[in-house]
Amino acid sequence: MADHTAPAPPRPGRRRPTILDVAAAAGVSKGLVSKVLSGAAGPSAATTKRVLAVAERMGYRKDRTATLLAQRRTRLIGVTIIPSNVYHGELAEQIQAMVDAAGYETVLGATTATHDERRSIETLIDFRCEALLLLGPTMPEAKLAGLIENVPTVCVGRPLNLPNVDVVRADDEQGFSDLVNHLVALGHRRIAHVDGGTGHIAAVRRRAYRAAMRRHGLEPVVLPGGLTERQGAAALKRLRTDVTAVVAFNDRTALGMMEALESQGVRVPADMSVTGFDDSLMARHPRIALTTVSQSPLEQARLAVQAAIDRLSGDNQERREIVLPTRLIVRGSTGVAPRTAG
Repeated sequence: MADHTAPAPPRPGRRRPTILDVAAAAGVSKGLVSKVLSGAAGPSAATTKRVLAVAERMGYRKDRTATLLAQRRTRLIGVTIIPSNVYHGELAEQIQAMVDAAGYETVLGATTATHDERRSIETLIDFRCEALLLLGPTMPEAKLAGLIENVPTVCVGRPLNLPNVDVVRADDEQGFSDLVNHLVALGHRRIAHVDGGTGHIAAVRRRAYRAAMRRHGLEPVVLPGGLTERQGAAALKRLRTDVTAVVAFNDRTALGMMEALESQGVRVPADMSVTGFDDSLMARHPRIALTTVSQSPLEQARLAVQAAIDRLSGDNQERREIVLPTRLIVRGSTGVAPRTAG
């Protein structure tokens, strides 16, 4: 008597079973197997049951990529990310959860010292991502416009005025105003800002700091900085001796400044108050306890993914910019101004 038992699932290293293998084992045509696996009408209940049982025993797995290509869809959403940026990592984690729930997949495009933002975006487009989520892009608008033309795009974190590009960002102006107000309320009058370099977000926060200082009748003091701990530490060399508080561009530059201060015997916050921006995982560590600003990453991720999917589904074709309120998080890195500062 012939043995009609289907082969066992392939062992590691063996060839992955194909739809032809399933058809041969089940004694039916490839087309019939395709109909069964896609849930199409036609095959009888008995045939459907037999084919599905054979496919399961063989360990057959449907080729999702081939199916999507046949449908002219990839269901991929590309996300640019700076791997060393902890806040980007948190955003990407939240984005992944939202994308999963919507039935899509993410492709991460890393921006590094050797792989710039342009190449990162081009790679995502080459992978046929249906939409792009750009986390804090730094490219000039004109160059960015030519690169992402005809690709549904959502910019996260940066004001961007391009047709058909949605924006989801935090209210940086309010965040910096809250930080300066907090320090002034603690008695600080000489408050410096370590900026974020030449990027667009850095420019927005720099203007917000200056405006907040002037509202209090105080002199703005801007120190060239950057995005990293090293650049935050380097800014200490330019710090005036009469400054009693520092508002850093982000949490990373704040942490670099704190480490450099403490290495020189300057106590935080007894001698110098320091604030960041992002409320990253590092800022929340009890041994760091950084006063900072939360940008609501969960809500940013949710709204950014929803905006991209709305574009893909045709539910919304009008450009929109969503500005989320920020939240001041007071921790142990800020305190009353030193009495000698008056």
